[in-house]
Amino acid sequence: MSALYLYPRWLRAWHWVNALLFLVLMYTGASMHFGEGGWLMPFDLAVTVHNTAGILLTLGWIGFVVGNLRTENGRHYRIHLSGFVDRLVVQGRYYAQGIFRNEPHPFHVSVGMKFNTLQQLSYLGVMFGLMPLLILSGWAFLFSVSLPETLLGLPSVWLVAMAHLTLAYLLVLFLLVHMYIITTGETVTTNLRAMITGWHREDEPGSDRREEAKS
Repeated sequence: MSALYLYPRWLRAWHWVNALLFLVLMYTGASMHFGEGGWLMPFDLAVTVHNTAGILLTLGWIGFVVGNLRTENGRHYRIHLSGFVDRLVVQGRYYAQGIFRNEPHPFHVSVGMKFNTLQQLSYLGVMFGLMPLLILSGWAFLFSVSLPETLLGLPSVWLVAMAHLTLAYLLVLFLLVHMYIITTGETVTTNLRAMITGWHREDEPGSDRREEAKS
């Protein structure tokens, strides 16, 4: 059994707060979109909670970026071009076929790299692509009175709303895939426990238990 400390406290705190805020945003967003009634929140309250959660999500995202710039955790998002395509193909084939045939995982977590190539690409796309755009469109919607009447020949408020909604749906899709990937560790709960305790543990036949120093 090897044990690697890969998720420092600040990262775990951000991850779970971010997850909670995302659930709040999904619920309040649905309440605003479909109208109050049943299990949905009253519209006015949903707007207040949604805006507050959006502001906190913005602060959290800034904290995530700063944290990765100021700690060694940022190295896990750096893509190494040597062998990139080969690793991408191998990892994609594993998720498409190998995982259903109980084949060994082609990627092994280490202190130097805790994400496989597909994880790197998806996290980079989400955290430095979709999230900033979602946040920007949210702030634009929050201050929609300052927007011009039209953008690209279309009503600006409608355009921003559609962009915000589309980005939200894409991030919900990512969340569903992310939750599935969580279960694909050595056991169903291996990855979940790592994000709770900070320690990634997996069997390593032929080697002694190993603990790396905290990053």
